[in-house]
Amino acid sequence: MPQSLSVTPISAPVRNRPFDLVATLVASLKAAQISLRDGDVLAISSKYASIASGRTLNLADIEKTPKAEELARRYQMDAAVAQLVLEEAEHIFGGIKLGFLLTSKGGVISPNAGLDRSNIPSGQVVLLPQKPFETAEAIRQALQRRLRCRIGLILSDSWLMPGRYGTTGIAIAAAGFQPIKDERGKMDLFGNPMAVTQIGVADSLAACAQVVMGERNEATPFALIRGADVELSEAALSAADVSIPWRHCIYVESLTLGLIPVEAPQASMP
Repeated sequence: MPQSLSVTPISAPVRNRPFDLVATLVASLKAAQISLRDGDVLAISSKYASIASGRTLNLADIEKTPKAEELARRYQMDAAVAQLVLEEAEHIFGGIKLGFLLTSKGGVISPNAGLDRSNIPSGQVVLLPQKPFETAEAIRQALQRRLRCRIGLILSDSWLMPGRYGTTGIAIAAAGFQPIKDERGKMDLFGNPMAVTQIGVADSLAACAQVVMGERNEATPFALIRGADVELSEAALSAADVSIPWRHCIYVESLTLGLIPVEAPQASMP
């Protein structure tokens, strides 16, 4: 029988300058009278982790290049933001005239390379953690040493689903458990072998956490997920463990090489 899952929000002080994230988390757990258990998964706002490590910038200090100015005019966006996207993104697909560029960074496809201007003083921007998987692992190890338990950890962020209104949660990084559950080759209810299904465990848990952590003024950058039945692991993780190659991605391939119109690149046709 499937076990119950609980997700508990954990409040913490509002920060806008670098601080000790592990000490803050330990103090927040104590204030909430929560003791971690083996098998728990902690979700931490990637923005909160970024602020802790000093990944905030003043937009007024950004030197804009001609390319950034051009993107700003074309997509009606702040030129300083456009410049940061150029510097942060690994790939830019395109954009919309609402001030957003569609980018890929760290295996995540998202607007503006994950730059965030909410819940931070006006005129500032928060970048994604520089090395999110290494950051997640370092936080997990530090917590395990201090609290003497074996846990999983997620750096979570909000994400836009293609073709859907509203944000959901996504795991920018994970540590301490297998982030993907491979169901290929297993049988479904009618004895049919599963051909392609792999469950995004880390992303699913991040979505659960996002519901209680909020997006506005809740000041709950942490969430405790209990009963997730994750497979704990000490294996080092990276974006390669959760990111699908673009040629296998239904969204990227279909909207680039996989276009149906006659004028689509010949290489994309059957």
